[in-house]
Amino acid sequence: MASIILCLSLSFTWAQGEIKPVEGYRTQIGIMVDMLEEIKDLITEDVKDLNQEQTDYLLDDKANSIGAMIMHIAATEAYFQVETLEGRTWTAEEAEFWSIGGGLNDESRAKLKGKPISYYLDLWDQVRAKTLEGLKSKDDTWFASTVDEGINYHWAWFHVLKHTASHRGQISLVKSRIPQ
Repeated sequence: MASIILCLSLSFTWAQGEIKPVEGYRTQIGIMVDMLEEIKDLITEDVKDLNQEQTDYLLDDKANSIGAMIMHIAATEAYFQVETLEGRTWTAEEAEFWSIGGGLNDESRAKLKGKPISYYLDLWDQVRAKTLEGLKSKDDTWFASTVDEGINYHWAWFHVLKHTASHRGQISLVKSRIPQ
């Protein structure tokens, strides 16, 4: 029982405590922005001080580094941003740049190393700034409207959120296994 209370008290210490719309956005979009920003802040806080060896650490030969996972998160957000906010697909140049992080495969394991954690976090910051700008220009009617059969924009951005949260767990696992 004491461990449950300790866990809850620690989670309340680290969390903002409530979800509310961010000022400057329509209500539903502002709530999504609040959640997207919180998960990004939690990941950033957890990894911002990693050194190069920690950023590139591979748990095993099929694992992905923390740097590669941050690149993957940014690539996923960039994809949904272009598709939903700009109504287009990636250009050939964008696809070439982001696909290395999008795949999380042997190629990404070979190429996504040797860059400091700040490189990946800065890319994510740039993507997020563009996301926030795009979402600010939309309203809740748009957010609830259909992108494709059975999928609305709200669900698309919820997918970005849950995808990011899923990788937060992987990042925490990899970080906990880095040799001291």
